[in-house]
Amino acid sequence: MATRPDQKPSIAPIVGPDDERRFTDSGIEVKHRYDADDVGPNVEERLGEPGEYPFTRGIHPDMYRGRKWTMRQYAGYATAAETNQRFRYLIEHGSTGLSMAFDLPTQLGRDSDDPLCMGEVGRTGVAIDTIDDMRRVFDGIPLADVSTSMTINAPAAVLLLLYELVGEEQGVPAEALTGTTQNDVLKEYIARGNFIYPPEPAMRLTTDLFAYCRERVPKWNTISISGYHMREKGCSAVQEVGFTLANAIAYVQAAIDAGLQVDEFGPRLAFFFNGHNNVFQEVAKFRAARRMWARIMRERFGAKDERSLKMRFHTQTGGVTLAAQQPHNNIVRVALQGFAAVCGGTQSLHTNGFDEALALPSETAARIALRTQQILAHESGAADTVDPFAGSYFVEALTDEIEEAAQALIDRVEEMGGSVNCIPFIRAEVEESAWGYEERYRQKQDIVVGVNEYVTEQVDEVEILRVDPESERQQLERLKAFKEDRDQAAVDARLEDLRQVCKSDGNLLEPMRAALKERASLGEVCGVMREEFGEYSEA
Repeated sequence: MATRPDQKPSIAPIVGPDDERRFTDSGIEVKHRYDADDVGPNVEERLGEPGEYPFTRGIHPDMYRGRKWTMRQYAGYATAAETNQRFRYLIEHGSTGLSMAFDLPTQLGRDSDDPLCMGEVGRTGVAIDTIDDMRRVFDGIPLADVSTSMTINAPAAVLLLLYELVGEEQGVPAEALTGTTQNDVLKEYIARGNFIYPPEPAMRLTTDLFAYCRERVPKWNTISISGYHMREKGCSAVQEVGFTLANAIAYVQAAIDAGLQVDEFGPRLAFFFNGHNNVFQEVAKFRAARRMWARIMRERFGAKDERSLKMRFHTQTGGVTLAAQQPHNNIVRVALQGFAAVCGGTQSLHTNGFDEALALPSETAARIALRTQQILAHESGAADTVDPFAGSYFVEALTDEIEEAAQALIDRVEEMGGSVNCIPFIRAEVEESAWGYEERYRQKQDIVVGVNEYVTEQVDEVEILRVDPESERQQLERLKAFKEDRDQAAVDARLEDLRQVCKSDGNLLEPMRAALKERASLGEVCGVMREEFGEYSEA
């Protein structure tokens, strides 16, 4: 692969299976052996102490000796009632946090009765059209005692507000709610495609949510800046770090431009990374990203609050690494990826079900995935000491190389005007990396056990979760009844209030909250903003 003269490669070259050299997916050549010369001088300064700047070794001095990471399991499908059952099941089996998956109509800000949504309701997550749906999801689950992460982006504000309203009904004040809205629209334009509005109004919604939570929901993580989906799309580990931090810079700058002070919102920023199979590269990736973010926040944005400098991140094991062939092999892959995340200092972790290349995870697969985390916590030894790979010649050299290469990508993005202005460039870089993955796999330069090597003719039978098509009809009936049982004039008045704020520079979440409390639906709220702001389409 030809590389630009102004940056190190961020994609492994395609050299074929007979080449003796070994590369990480980021194009870092792995030497036969490493020694002190590979680490270089001043390593103690680059490492620092655990819990101290630059946080290479972790954001807490005692890490998991003080408190284990939050064990989240991503769940949600079909109806709110079925998702509630799965949440209860996971809590009963030891999950310490919930992670909420939404169906495509919800992610795109459309109600289940929208003609465009036929056949998609409840398929990839739970359908949330109304406050009634949110009530059903959390029926019997006290929001004062649970931390909830929501994988939602373009309509993130709507879902946060519905959650806040349900908490209010439970008697839980907004200032006591804990959790995260993903709320990262930039990666939708780059990698995932679940966007609604053009970037400018989408960024306004993001920063309005920052300001709203500062005043009303202070313990809420307002954004989870995600490299995960770019890695799922095919980017390398270096690209995951570089483009995620470039997007983070854009969000921080947008909030400052909107009149917020960096230390007013900086402590509530969170990140979301992927976990892949190369344990050493993944550990180095997390350490490099943490060190880079501390420097960016201190030196570029002048953050003074130490909490603003600490990169808090969630990790999910790599969905794209899961194979439909010999699916039980995925249990081993997930264990390796979870081990890397823990050794890299993650604050929360989701481990995938072994059957997720075939369907949404079954109860059995979800339980094994959760047990994997519990084994890591209590049996592996990974949680017994802070930053267990610190001082490894190999890992320290990888950490430095990932930092250098990722910084080169950030510099390139900044030269082009920042993430918002160079979405096509980032998308093209990710697509080039994805093509490289495929070529290396096709040539057997990279081996995937059970897929392009060690293949068997036998097909492993796995019992998978199947979503009952009847659940869509039931959701439509509930939505119809909900819309019939409300004061439509009051709903229309609150939606008009929202429309007027769209035309001004007021905070959008206040009229959105009023409309949702008056029983407006998600699709109606997002529909007003869709009409006022327009829709984004890929060039």
